[in-house]
Amino acid sequence: MMIRPGRHRIPRPTRILALVLAVLVTGGIVLVTGTASARGGRGAAEDRAALNDYGRKHRGKNRKDKENVEFPGRDKAGPADGNEFVDIREVTPGADPTKERRAGSSGSFLARCGTNENGHRNSDNYMVTPGKRNGAQHIHDYVGNLSTNAFSDDRTLHAAGTTCDRNNQSTFFWPVLRDIRFQDGDVFADGGGKDGNFGRILRPASAELRFLGSATGKVISMPDNLMIITGDAKARTNGKKNANAKWSCTGFTNRITDKYPLCPEGSRLMRILDFPSCWDGRHLDSKDHRSHVIFPRENGRCKRGFRAIPQLRVTLTYDRPHGRDFAVDTFPDQRHDPRTDHSDFENIASREVLDLAADCINSGRDC
Repeated sequence: MMIRPGRHRIPRPTRILALVLAVLVTGGIVLVTGTASARGGRGAAEDRAALNDYGRKHRGKNRKDKENVEFPGRDKAGPADGNEFVDIREVTPGADPTKERRAGSSGSFLARCGTNENGHRNSDNYMVTPGKRNGAQHIHDYVGNLSTNAFSDDRTLHAAGTTCDRNNQSTFFWPVLRDIRFQDGDVFADGGGKDGNFGRILRPASAELRFLGSATGKVISMPDNLMIITGDAKARTNGKKNANAKWSCTGFTNRITDKYPLCPEGSRLMRILDFPSCWDGRHLDSKDHRSHVIFPRENGRCKRGFRAIPQLRVTLTYDRPHGRDFAVDTFPDQRHDPRTDHSDFENIASREVLDLAADCINSGRDC
């Protein structure tokens, strides 16, 4: 029997429109959606200073206390440290995960879902903070299911359209990457500047969503409505236990790092997000969102009581931002630490598609 833990909905936070009016009328600040060039060249640094000035002028102690309870850590926001960048050519070569072929079930299944051409983004996370707007305090890019937001559930997701082929309604999401030299129009928005996330959002040049096999045997079909998370969005403060950030550059995929890689001219920035692939056979989610689907042991086998399912690997590439002028969105107190990179996935597809994926993987075909 598939068990889905109950989800508790909480009321949508009240929007304080008066703050916006106060900024427009008394602060002398004009909010314009678009890039820095659309606002006369003003960049993220100027917008950050304006936001700090806005906070000093227009937020009283009670307002601060209320916001810090609902959206904690905003007083700890800051840029990434300089030592969190590394020249990819200085990273020690090792195994190349993008060329790995599994002996047990060596095929693969590709979900073609695009690169978020429709701009589906928000700062919600219905898996971890259901019913709470800005529950993530950073912006997510979505591909696949067109309806994903704070109030999503199995019913709404199954009723929605999708950007994926084969009418695959699964939802895939990850934090956005930004070019911090410029600024999008969310400098005064939740999930954006109010949570310390400044810069122009970069859409991936490519987003490969590929399901792989097991190193030691065949996989079973993935169940519908299964939720899986990889990485830890709070790895800076939680430590490395659940961290799973993998950064690289095209042409250097045998060099993997958990820091921001500085790629040479002509090379694209890469994020590799590998999901766990051993399922307990019963639960579609768990209290910690991890215990029901775990990673294989070092020998490639699943822990006793778990069975191998297709492993999702998300590979994102970006046109290289200038120098150190890029960062991934994070919770404010995580300060854009590259180790916090993570991704979320809920499997929503027909039995025909799920069985096709397992068959392709087990037979050694690439579908």
